[in-house]
Amino acid sequence: MRIASSEKEFREQLESARREAKKSFNDDAMLIEKFVDNPRHVEVQVFGDTFGNAVYLFERDCSVQRRHQKIIEEAPGPGITPEVRRKLGDAAVKAAKAVNYVGAGTVEFIMDSQHNFYFMEMNTRLQVEHPVTEMITGTDLVEWQLKIAAGDKVPLTQEQIQLKGHAFEARIYAEDPNNNFMPGAGPLLYLSTPPSDSCTRIETGVRQGDEVSIHYDPMIAKLVVWAEDRQAALRKLRYCLQQYNIVGLSTNVDFLLNLSGHPDFAAGRIHTNFIPQHYDQLFPPKEAISQVALCQAALGLIMRERRVTDTFRIQSGDQFSPFASSSGRRINIAYTRNLTLLDCQNSVNMAITYNHDGSYNMQIQDQSFHVSGCLSCDGDSEYIRCSVNGVVHKSKVIILDDTIYLFSPEGRDQIGLPVPKYLSGVSATGEQGGAVAPMTGTVEKVFVKAGDKVQVGDPLVVMIAMKMEHTIRAPKAGLIKKVLYQEGSQVNRYAPLVELVDENSDSQ
Repeated sequence: MRIASSEKEFREQLESARREAKKSFNDDAMLIEKFVDNPRHVEVQVFGDTFGNAVYLFERDCSVQRRHQKIIEEAPGPGITPEVRRKLGDAAVKAAKAVNYVGAGTVEFIMDSQHNFYFMEMNTRLQVEHPVTEMITGTDLVEWQLKIAAGDKVPLTQEQIQLKGHAFEARIYAEDPNNNFMPGAGPLLYLSTPPSDSCTRIETGVRQGDEVSIHYDPMIAKLVVWAEDRQAALRKLRYCLQQYNIVGLSTNVDFLLNLSGHPDFAAGRIHTNFIPQHYDQLFPPKEAISQVALCQAALGLIMRERRVTDTFRIQSGDQFSPFASSSGRRINIAYTRNLTLLDCQNSVNMAITYNHDGSYNMQIQDQSFHVSGCLSCDGDSEYIRCSVNGVVHKSKVIILDDTIYLFSPEGRDQIGLPVPKYLSGVSATGEQGGAVAPMTGTVEKVFVKAGDKVQVGDPLVVMIAMKMEHTIRAPKAGLIKKVLYQEGSQVNRYAPLVELVDENSDSQ
């Protein structure tokens, strides 16, 4: 789907959309539709049978989207009156009956700010977000499909279908929202989800240790919640998102927390342009990791060291062995160690004093913190339960390789441990002056060859990953020395795609 506001833009967008559609679906036929400013995307679930019956199961609002793809859905639509709801349902049923429709279908509408709605399309199937409809109607729509396919009538009449409560579905994606929602791929090194119950559903096809492949949609799971009203359902959604913890690749979980906590979203003032309109609030400038979180990370590291030495003490049979002590205990003096943590690429130096009572004094710049606590296990997860200057905190802690991950109600913090230079390889960001692959994918089209001169912004390569097309452009003016991948090649993230040198460079 593309938006064009001029003839020149139309031609470019048409060609791009056709290439993407041909690659994904082997069909490059295009439809042209009227564009409505700031519309809502509202769809109605319908069912028809071979006896001429058709019913609707109310509407879903799927307005909040990125790249014209839904990321959060809810049912019923916020602010929609019973009268408009009935008109939507009647229109959807009329569309189904007009073609003698049998089975599950979704009739989609564009709705303007005055609740006028316009037919957009009909999807002849159940959709990803059908669980929210099941939650508010108490139905099993897959069972309905099977019964109708077996020749039965629609299980309920229109009068028997009742709307109860409110439901949300959040799509958990492997993507980087801070990089224009670039799809990602990689391993699920750690995966912990909220517990499922009658009001919480998690529909997924992956588990810890699996890999998100470049060959499929980047959606990891659907998180579906239900409550008696919209505000209660929204609180439950945010609580469950806080418990959805993933390590190994970038996800949109923190973005969904920001989105669901936005005042306009909470008030139901949503439309398809919601994310661009509130971009500054949804993507605030990255702040330094709080010093309290750094204290928790340091405590987690110390507790992990203590666990290792305790294990050694048990194995050695000498509980007084000095080699099995991580307490830093000294006679008549307090032991202070220096620890460096990384906030992105910024080093944070800490001075940690081991107290005889098992607590710690941690100094970060000119701030002092008195820290005590422990590392405990709950199932497969580890938690830091600690006091920092008298304030109690509890965070899930994951320590993998050279990174400490903290998950708390405020979101996720990622804190690095410095790696010695002799262990660190060449930077993976491909800073050779050429264009690099922003994600793992397939080279679909190459626009340049060795010897070509390019200007800033000229298209170099088109890549396709997870059904999306991305054009990689020249980061600077120069001369193409070498094209490193041909059309059809598989490319890893951050791999250089071309060698780009200055036009007057001696390395030509």
